[in-house]
Formats: sequence, C-alpha cells, structure tokens
Amino acid sequence: MTEFPQTSTLLVSCPDRRGIVAALAQVLHGHGANILDSDQHTDTEAGVFFQRICFDTRELLSDRTSLERAIDEVAERMGMRFQLSDSSTRKRLAIFVSRTDHCLYDLLLRQRAGELRCDIPLIVSNHPDLKPVADQFGIDFEVFPISADNKPAQERRELERLEAHGIDVIALARYMQVLSGDFVEHYPARIINIHHSFLPAFSGGRPYQQARERGVKLIGATAHYATLDLDEGPIIEQDVIRTSHRDSVADLTRKGRDVERSVLSHAVRWHLEDRVLVYGNKTVVFPG
Repeated sequence: MTEFPQTSTLLVSCPDRRGIVAALAQVLHGHGANILDSDQHTDTEAGVFFQRICFDTRELLSDRTSLERAIDEVAERMGMRFQLSDSSTRKRLAIFVSRTDHCLYDLLLRQRAGELRCDIPLIVSNHPDLKPVADQFGIDFEVFPISADNKPAQERRELERLEAHGIDVIALARYMQVLSGDFVEHYPARIINIHHSFLPAFSGGRPYQQARERGVKLIGATAHYATLDLDEGPIIEQDVIRTSHRDSVADLTRKGRDVERSVLSHAVRWHLEDRVLVYGNKTVVFPG
C-alpha cells in the first residue's frame, strides 16, 4: 500500500445544503482517516458553505487516488470545489522585493525558525540592493530592472524563472511594482501583496503621506491577493496601530513597518497551511 504523509488538509466550498458535513465525514471515515480538526462557515447571504478538515492519514485503508476519487464523487453531487493537500509536500515560495528589507528579513527569519513551513528558493527584485540579504540566507537572487518599455519582456523572464524553480506562491514584500494582468493570471490567488495601509483607505503608493495629511489616529496594513485591479484583491489579513498628531511621516512609516511585518507573515502562513478560501472578492480564513 502507498505510504501516506502523516496529515492531509481538505478545503471545500459549495452551495449550502443539508448533509455536506456528514457526507465528507463518512467518506473520510470509510477510508480510515482520523479527523483531527474541522472548521466550517456558511455565508448565509450568498448561500455558500466552506469547510477545512485536517485529518491523520497514517491508518488509511486506501491510496490517495482512491480517496480523492471518493471525495470527487461527493463534490460532483454537491456542486463542490475542493483542494486536497498533504503535509509531506512543502510549498515553494518566491519573494519579490525592491529596496526595502523589513518584510523580506521577517519572512526569511520566520521560515528559518520553522514558523513558515515552506521552501524559499528564489528572491526576485527590480534593484540589486538586497542581494546581500539573499546571500546571507543562501537563496538565489535575480534582478529584473523594470521600465515602461521592457516590462512585458521582463515579466516573461520572471515567469520563466518562477516555473524553473517550481514556485507555488509569491509574496510581494514591498515590491513597489504593479504586476500586469497577464502575470497575475499565471498565479490566481497565489500572489500575496502587503499594502502599507488599512484598505480601502489610502490605496496607491503614498499612504503614510496621505494618512499624515488626513490626520488619522490609526494606521494599518493589509495583506491581500493580487488581482487585475490595483489594491482591490481579496483581503487575507489586516491590523492597525495607534498614531498621534505629533507623528511625522517618518514616524508613521516606522510604526507601520511593524504592522506590515506581522500582517504579511500571518497571511503567508495561513496560505501555506491551506487556511484560506477565496470566493468573489472576499476570503474565508480559518486561522490557527
């Protein structure tokens, strides 16, 4: 019999109806899976059901193909979309950066400490400034200078390198470049951007200046999936920090960096652990 990893995670979404939980539990139990954790949510207005199930696979009575086929039968009957992942498969993360290093360092240190269960084989930048950071961690660093004239060609080269490294998910760690629609469509709901504002307030490139001019008492950060619409993708995580009328733009930037680090790392971790489901322009997040 095929040797299974210790755990698997099943993410599902479908039109809400009776019997979904029982049907999935019956399939898993029938194949010898032991459910370790289950969380669910129903959007009553949209009539959509969501569930995340983590289960022990050490005593499965069948192989993965048979299990997936059985889940697929339930999915077809329920109009369900599902994703099944194994704990033995580590996702491969690429990090895109420009010249700012705080989010990059945070992700690399968390990955080294085991907080982010993934491999990071590649860092991409439009400037060479942060190559010493990549060298420090033993990670390939590739520079693709971007201009209005060369952007399509450079993005094609970037996509080639991502494919060569087998990248599953991308973190835009203050990349400060707008990705084209063609690029985004290659990684739907797999490009996580950190925006240095509590969206939808102060979108665009100068949110701390805008916040200072407006005299806000809270600033924040937002991690969201990149879409064709700038700063309008499905939000994964947000947080805020209090400010004062005495704060300069530099003070706001310093305070905001702490929030940016934690918000981006939470979003990346939840994606890596298969805790996020996207529907429409919203997400359901099962934090852990």
